[in-house]
Amino acid sequence: MEKLRLAVVGVGSVVREIYQYLYFQSDYSHIFDVVAVADPNQECLDWFCDTYNIPQERRFNDYAEMFAKVECDVAQINTPDHIHAAPAIAAMQAGMDVVVPKPTASTIKDAHAMIQCAKQNGRLMGIDFHKREDPRIKEAEARYQKGIYGRFQSGTWFMLDRLLVADPNHQPRFFASADFAEKNSPISFLTVHMCDALIKIVNLKPIEVRATGYSHKMPSLKPIAVNGYDLCDTEILFDNGACAHILSGWHLPNPAYALTVQSSKMVCSEGMFELQIDKPGLCEILPDGIFEVNPLFRNFEKDGSVTGYGISSPGRIYQKILAAQQGTLSAQMRQDMMSATALGFYTSLVLEGAEQSLKMGSQLSDGVTRGVSVDLKALLSGQLGNEALAEYGY
Repeated sequence: MEKLRLAVVGVGSVVREIYQYLYFQSDYSHIFDVVAVADPNQECLDWFCDTYNIPQERRFNDYAEMFAKVECDVAQINTPDHIHAAPAIAAMQAGMDVVVPKPTASTIKDAHAMIQCAKQNGRLMGIDFHKREDPRIKEAEARYQKGIYGRFQSGTWFMLDRLLVADPNHQPRFFASADFAEKNSPISFLTVHMCDALIKIVNLKPIEVRATGYSHKMPSLKPIAVNGYDLCDTEILFDNGACAHILSGWHLPNPAYALTVQSSKMVCSEGMFELQIDKPGLCEILPDGIFEVNPLFRNFEKDGSVTGYGISSPGRIYQKILAAQQGTLSAQMRQDMMSATALGFYTSLVLEGAEQSLKMGSQLSDGVTRGVSVDLKALLSGQLGNEALAEYGY
C-alpha cells in the first residue's frame, strides 16, 4: 500500500481553514487520496467537491451510506465536537482507522466509547491537537520534563479570538451555522487546545475543575444576539496540587493584532517560563492595522504548498496510520498513539467537568455565572463506573 484511501466526513470551517491544504497542497498530500466525501450541508459539500473534482458518485449527505458504498482505509471526522463519536465508531467498525480534530469528544462517555471501539476492532485513532506540534510547546515540554523548571505550581493560559469568529452577524460567517456560539462554548472550542498543551507539558492528571462564565458581549450583538458566553475562566487542580487557569473567549474587537490572542505563564518551584504563542515574529504594519502573522501554524509557500504545524500535526498522524497499514509501525509507537493522554481523554474530562460546573453554577452578578467545583474522579466513576478509574489512572 502506497496511499491511504481517505473518506472525509464533514467539510465545514475546519476543512476550509486547515484540512483542504493538508489533503491537496502539503508535503503529506502524496500519502492519501480523498476518495469520498460526506456532509449534510449541501453548500459545503458542493464547495469542496467542486473545488477538488470529487465525482458525483463519491459525494454523500450521509456518512453511513458512504461507508457502505466506498471502500476506504481511513476516515477523518470533521463534524461538530458533540457528534464525533457516532461516525468515528461506525468507521472503525467498518474496518477503517480514524483521525479526529480536537477534542476527542465533548463527553467522557463518547470519548471512552471511541477508545474502546478502537481497541476492540484493532484500529488506530489519532486526535489532531495541533498545538502538540508547535515547536514552542514541544520545547517547553522537553525542558519541563528534564526538570529544568522544577515542580509545576501555578499557571495562566489565555486563548481569545476576535469577535468575528463567533459573531453570526459578521459576513462572511466564520462558521456555517448562525447558532454555533450558542451550541458551543469557548471551553469546548478554545480551552481544550490549551488544556491539552498544558497536560502534555506537565504530564499530570487533572482532579478538580471549576469554571466562571461571562456573558456580556454576545447577548448584545445585533441584529442576531447570541445566548452564550463571551469568556470562560476554567480553574484546574492537578494531582500534584498545582493549579492552572485557562481563560478562553471570542469577543475581542476585530482589529486585534491576531485572530487569536494567546499566551501562557507557568510558575514552577525552580523558575518559570512564558509562551508568547501569538508573537511568532512576523509583524505587519498595514493601512488597516498592525498584525501578527503566524507562519509557524500555517505558511503559504511560494510554490503553492502549505506548511506549518497546523499541517504537520495531522500529517504525522496519517504517516503513522500508513505505516501501520504497511506493517511497519512499531509496537511502542502504536502503544504511545493509543494512550489516554494521546487520545485526549483527560482533556475531554476537563471539558465535561467545566461545562457541568457552569450548568450547576449560580449567577454571581449580571452576566456572570460562578460554577461549582467538580470532582473529576467522581465524574469519571459516575459516568463510566468504578472500573474506569483504574483504566485511566485514578
